Amino acid sequence: MDYRQTIVEEAAVMFRTYGIRAVTMDMLASHLGISKRTIYEVFRDKDELLQGVLKWMREKQSETMKKIFSESENVIEAIFKMLDMMGNHFQKMSPAFQMDMKRYHNEILRKPGDQVEFPYSSSNSEIIKRGIREGVFRKDIDVDITNKCMLEVAKMSNDKTVFPSDDYVSKDVVRTFYLNYLRGISTQKGLDLINLHDKKHK
Repeated sequence: MDYRQTIVEEAAVMFRTYGIRAVTMDMLASHLGISKRTIYEVFRDKDELLQGVLKWMREKQSETMKKIFSESENVIEAIFKMLDMMGNHFQKMSPAFQMDMKRYHNEILRKPGDQVEFPYSSSNSEIIKRGIREGVFRKDIDVDITNKCMLEVAKMSNDKTVFPSDDYVSKDVVRTFYLNYLRGISTQKGLDLINLHDKKHK
């Protein structure tokens, strides 16, 4: 039996719920009803398991994003759907998971390549290009620079040291940051669509 997918999915749930440090291989094995040895036959150590979890989370995110953008009438509608998804994702994610990633597994976040990419840090360049084609984003913006800025906006809006959970609601912070940034790169058509969808969501 191939346990890899089962282990990854259960580990993803437990890491996101309790944090990475709090989840031991013994706990994971107990939840799965298998031996710890079985886990170590698939993953060399916890860091390798974490990489597998991040890769799986990214792939799921990518599939969902593709579905959202293929079913949306325009890029602004798609972005609002994406923001809802991001808000729900961060609300369900334990602050301990995010803190553990920064404190103890930062080397994983620094590695190049999609395999260990942190969820919701994937490229926005296709979104930006589609927005330009649809006339909702200005043609004079630099796609590469704008993409990097949008990624930093996403990271900052989810930084619990800047916006602690006791004082701020994650989805509100993400939405506020993103919408203000989008207004700055939008045409009048884009601004009208942002105002329309923002009003609907409120």
